[in-house]
Amino acid sequence: MASQGGAPSGIPKGPPYLPSNWTMGGKPKKKIDLPITAVFLFLYVCGAVIHMTIFQLNRRRGHKFIFSALLFGFCMARIVTCIMRISSMCKPQNISLAIAASIFVAAGVLLIFIVNLLFAQRLIRATHPNFGWHRAFSLVLKAIYVLIGLTLAMVITTTVQSFYTLRPRTRNIDRDFQLYASTFLAIVSFLPIPIVILGLIIPRKTRVEKFGSGRFRTKVYVLLVASVSVCLGAAFRCGTAWKTPVPRTHPLPAYYSRACFYIFNFVVEIIVVYLYAILRIDLRFHIPDGARGPGSYAAGGKTGEKDGDDNVPERGISRIYTEEETFDDLPDPETRLEEAEEKRAISNRNTDLEKATDRNDISRP
Repeated sequence: MASQGGAPSGIPKGPPYLPSNWTMGGKPKKKIDLPITAVFLFLYVCGAVIHMTIFQLNRRRGHKFIFSALLFGFCMARIVTCIMRISSMCKPQNISLAIAASIFVAAGVLLIFIVNLLFAQRLIRATHPNFGWHRAFSLVLKAIYVLIGLTLAMVITTTVQSFYTLRPRTRNIDRDFQLYASTFLAIVSFLPIPIVILGLIIPRKTRVEKFGSGRFRTKVYVLLVASVSVCLGAAFRCGTAWKTPVPRTHPLPAYYSRACFYIFNFVVEIIVVYLYAILRIDLRFHIPDGARGPGSYAAGGKTGEKDGDDNVPERGISRIYTEEETFDDLPDPETRLEEAEEKRAISNRNTDLEKATDRNDISRP
């Protein structure tokens, strides 16, 4: 992942050295970039307050939802990023501040990638419990999380090293690692989209195990919008990283402009932060405590219990689902039984009334 955020003017005599190529955002200008960064700083502070408030209120009433704390942590990381950028603008000769800002810009969004993957896993466990709870699927996701951590360490190391060396071979190696990081993280940001879509279109043998509050389709829409948003930013950063480096002696390319930097780094993230807060993911994506294995979502965290009546047949495999079947908006078995019993009761009452009326008519002279 190429280092981002501009570097200060003036070439020092020794390391750290000023990058010889343009990076996204170009050279920060205090009169322009400082007010813009301050606005994003305010938005991230508000996002941190909102998500931590939600987390604390839920914790007090025994509603465990750790993702609110993770989103708070993401907002705090972005607050540090904005502070570092503002500091580097105020002290342009301090390249160390620019290095720190570049690292935080590149690393902060990883928390949202992880949150989206975990939400996608919950949707898969709801639509295809046997596959979603399979050990192999869980191990693959855990391996991705480990790779994300290793990639983050790689990004930090190569970014710092690129500022402290002038050797072309070392800088080329650093760039290769950064390109790998950009590509890998772009793929990770995209993964929730095919996971969710495949979970909906692949035929299933059982009903969707509903969890949390709200309609299941709303959960799908929320996750897809969030995933598309952060994937757009990651894909743009990856695409520009693979472009041929442009020396600072040349004009700044349009794809490295200030607008692109803020839109594809901060704006797409702000959308997700407030989308998750406004639509209350702490309620929609909450699962029962102790959920473990197929059926645990529907059974309130206990496996081996059936929800509804044993006589209600499970849905068989079908090649094409209706909209209601795709999102499983059909009533659950228990509700269908209650409705059937209510209809039978109404029918019996009507029959009794008709019999009583007939007896009255016969008894009349």
